[in-house]
Amino acid sequence: MTAAAALGSGPADPGTFALKKKVLRLETLYDISRSLAQARDEDSLLEEVVTRAVPVLDAERGFASTFPEGFSSGAVAVAGLGSLPSTVDVASDPFVLDVCRARGPVLRRDETVLGQSVATAAGVALTTAHGEVLGVLVVLEREERGGETPSFDEEDRRFLGSLSAVVSPALEAARQLRALSVDLDRLREENRSLKGTAEIDRVLIGDSPPMRRVKDLISRAASSRVSVLIRGESGTGKELAARLLHLGSSRREGPFLALNCAAVPESLLESELFGIEKGVATGVEARLGKFELASGGTIFLDEIADTPLAIQAKLLRVLQEREIERIGGRTRIPVDVRVVAATHADLREEIRHRRFREDLFYRLRVVEIELPPLRNRREDIPRLAAHFLSVIVSRDGRPSLRLTREGIAALLSHPFPGNVRELENLLEGAAALVAGETIDAADLQFGALVRAPVTSSSQDLESLEREHVLRVLNSVGGNKSRAARILGINRRTIYRRFAS
Repeated sequence: MTAAAALGSGPADPGTFALKKKVLRLETLYDISRSLAQARDEDSLLEEVVTRAVPVLDAERGFASTFPEGFSSGAVAVAGLGSLPSTVDVASDPFVLDVCRARGPVLRRDETVLGQSVATAAGVALTTAHGEVLGVLVVLEREERGGETPSFDEEDRRFLGSLSAVVSPALEAARQLRALSVDLDRLREENRSLKGTAEIDRVLIGDSPPMRRVKDLISRAASSRVSVLIRGESGTGKELAARLLHLGSSRREGPFLALNCAAVPESLLESELFGIEKGVATGVEARLGKFELASGGTIFLDEIADTPLAIQAKLLRVLQEREIERIGGRTRIPVDVRVVAATHADLREEIRHRRFREDLFYRLRVVEIELPPLRNRREDIPRLAAHFLSVIVSRDGRPSLRLTREGIAALLSHPFPGNVRELENLLEGAAALVAGETIDAADLQFGALVRAPVTSSSQDLESLEREHVLRVLNSVGGNKSRAARILGINRRTIYRRFAS
């Protein structure tokens, strides 16, 4: 509705008509200022302005646009135009450029705007308090009366100037709000990153070069969505690394579910992973698998090398298609899960012996993190020992607990085939035996091993490790489960690597 229509079409005193027209424009300015207070983005601001300005100025059509700058990509709103021009088209238009250069509203006759000839055109720049041009408001083709094409007049110029004064601060505030929002998101991300780094340092204890590399890889890989393969001997902290990857990711609010593939019988592993439908066998109830339960989060598949080939094929399909099928079911169920796998085995060797699928290996190993054995980062042993003793003291309510110099030297000379887990178990056992506040070398139950000087030769270390495990086995009468508990390693490690 044009302003003339809003004021009535019948004969009226010119003075009364002019007064009503001024009142209508003042009301429009008031309504726009109230509406702009509610609008939070440039699109809604421009839409509000152009749809009100066109009828009040008795125009047929018009457009409003802001220009790209900083965090804003610009916006365009139209009224009465057949198509929506781009911000580039608007910014490069000669008439728009004249409006931007002018100190106030521009009124023209017989002009070309956005490639179309128009009889009348009026425009005003939308500027900040410092004179920076944010955008423009343009109205076209003033309504004809009595067969004569009227021009936009001084009253229209003043109204456009007032409209710019109302709209421009709102646009500037919207851009500032957008910039602040981006800064806030960035600060939140930096804060999350700092918290993640602090959490990594708190959980993965050690400042040796190998551990610094591990922490850096975890910090960088956490924020991505890719699958991660964690390699390392038993007891090196593979599940801790997986949890840190989860906590540092955008999935941290989702579930983290861990499954040790070596600890679940082959007949049950498939249902544990993918679920099972009711009635597959007598008395079987429907049950969700880990992939469904972990939806929106992370699933950690420990000892992935021990997964049977048939299940490896199904895992590959899940990673490729992001869908699972329950046992006994025919429906494909979408899953949104990040997969982190871990193994102490050499998967390339397993592939050569056809015990592990090569295609699954490359699907799992988008990023690979190798955790170093404790013997390769001995400088971290004193700090790790102090951490475990602190946990024991806090848990048991003891006044204090520390290692003597001889106790620390004994730990530093030990090969630790069970890695960090073995160190923790050694200190747990020693703390249970000592009545005082100090742990000496004699309090550390290393088993029957006679400690040899530490050597840099990997062959000597492997021989020393094997000798230690075999001596522990002999001391417990060959009971592999008990030996594994004493050493703090997985029972299958003994079966695969040490037991004859």
